[in-house]
Amino acid sequence: MAKKKRKVPAMNATSSADIAFMLLIFFLITTSMDTDKGLARRLPPPVPKDQKKNEEMDIKKRNILVVLINSNNQILCNNEFIDIKQLREKVRTFIENPYNDEHMPEKTEVDVPYFGKQMVTKNHVISLQNDRGTEYQAYIDVQNELAGAYNELRDEVSKKKFGKAFADLDEDQQKAVQMIYPQKISEAEPKNYGGKK
Repeated sequence: MAKKKRKVPAMNATSSADIAFMLLIFFLITTSMDTDKGLARRLPPPVPKDQKKNEEMDIKKRNILVVLINSNNQILCNNEFIDIKQLREKVRTFIENPYNDEHMPEKTEVDVPYFGKQMVTKNHVISLQNDRGTEYQAYIDVQNELAGAYNELRDEVSKKKFGKAFADLDEDQQKAVQMIYPQKISEAEPKNYGGKK
């Protein structure tokens, strides 16, 4: 009586490929990927061709708040050393000029949709300058405080007028609030003031 040889099943290669493909998709979907985050800044409009290169905009000194970050990450705000915790309030006061101080940005009457005629500091500029040796984190911290000052002011006026935060407004309402508090941050090229290089 001859013994029957038992057949050994061959491995199905297509199922291995399917499993590998499914694992690949699983890891692609479940793996978190870091996304680059940037700072939202509006670039200035291009200089008209007929404008002379040497010609500079006439900005009154009272309309400019100069914020410098040196190579030791110290903040100089209008020639006064301040802590990062003080920066937001100084910037808010500068943008708002609540008491119409003659040493702060001049107020101009603007007709704002939903709000009517408003006195705003539409010509203010925050000039940010940092040293080449400034740490990146210090630069980001200052940027956050500047943006935070605008966000707080916009939120306050939005809640007062519309009863909700600025981010929750529709596009037209947001544009109206931005007319009251336009974000004007000018960044100059980093320079070497001494210290780290």
